[in-house]
Amino acid sequence: MPLIVAAAAFAAALAGGAAASDISHYEYVFPDEHMVVYDIDQGHRQIENRALPGITGIRGVAADPASHALYISHGGDGGGNGDGSLLRYDLVDKRVVWDRKYPNGIDSMAVSPDGSRIFMPTGELTDGGTWAVIDTASGDVVGNIEGGKGPHNTIVSLSGTHVYLGGRNHNWLLVANTHTNRIVKRIGPLRSGVRPFTITGRETLAYTTATGFLGFQVSSIRTGRVLYTVSPGGRFSYNARTFAPSAPSHGISLSPDEKRLWVLDSPNDYVHVYDVSRVPRRRPRKIADVRLAHPMTGDESGCSYDCLRDGWLQHSRDGRYVYVGDTGDVISTHTYHVVAYLPAMRNSRKHLEIDWRGGVPVATSTRSGVGYVRHARR
Repeated sequence: MPLIVAAAAFAAALAGGAAASDISHYEYVFPDEHMVVYDIDQGHRQIENRALPGITGIRGVAADPASHALYISHGGDGGGNGDGSLLRYDLVDKRVVWDRKYPNGIDSMAVSPDGSRIFMPTGELTDGGTWAVIDTASGDVVGNIEGGKGPHNTIVSLSGTHVYLGGRNHNWLLVANTHTNRIVKRIGPLRSGVRPFTITGRETLAYTTATGFLGFQVSSIRTGRVLYTVSPGGRFSYNARTFAPSAPSHGISLSPDEKRLWVLDSPNDYVHVYDVSRVPRRRPRKIADVRLAHPMTGDESGCSYDCLRDGWLQHSRDGRYVYVGDTGDVISTHTYHVVAYLPAMRNSRKHLEIDWRGGVPVATSTRSGVGYVRHARR
């Protein structure tokens, strides 16, 4: 399959060109007070369950392989949920380096490609729109970016020059320069706030989900304009009175080669797959409806708050699998079938991949499934 070959080749290149057998691929999952690790290449066999005592209300995870650092944001996400903290963990030494508490909320952050900065939203329940810029060596706040209200989700571009700011209560996806910490572009207006989103590697397209909308929107990053608004259609419907979470498509992931977009349909317990290889010239075309093996029903156990099952999606770095948070399901991108179940992911939507070689981490995904195509297609 061209999709698998291209994505696998790219993943090997990122890891330094080593053969696949030289690298161990692990999926890390973070339910409250735990870090659970699964071996992707060995049928997703669980290989570790490390306790993280007192680390509850986990909102975001990010890793920097070069410094062996794993970052976990935990605690309150602003407003009535209170203040939060950021923890730095050494993956090789298996110890907490520091755990800093801040006088504001925390949420789903992103780390710069050089590992020097964390861009931390101050929480979706916060009245304002501030992202804190945190020095990773010390945990000190060294700057701020003023973005949209309800700071929630964050993605740093592959180049490291831009950070994308998703405010839950703001109808624009904002783009800031990482050197000046100033907003340089607005994308929208979008339907109803920015919920989970993803971008292409060359920063040409943004795919966003919204509050109260089953589906997604496609926007040009270059022009800032919305190009397409897409819903699954057919028998797939959404009723806010019968589905409690406010974002019915709380999960979106772009394949590493940027040819397929996977979008969660929590009310109907499906994931919809779209061919986006011809976007922006042509609108996305739905090619598969994948039924989840474990439905989006019931409250999460071992969760300090915000425990509704609304999900999350993340591709493996080589494009072989899609992980569905809040269900535990692992979907093969080749067969469009659920092929594994990760029990810890039934109670978490915070997960990412970290790859190892020779006893040290060498590569990672982000928590968001972003595109990795760096050059224009011929």
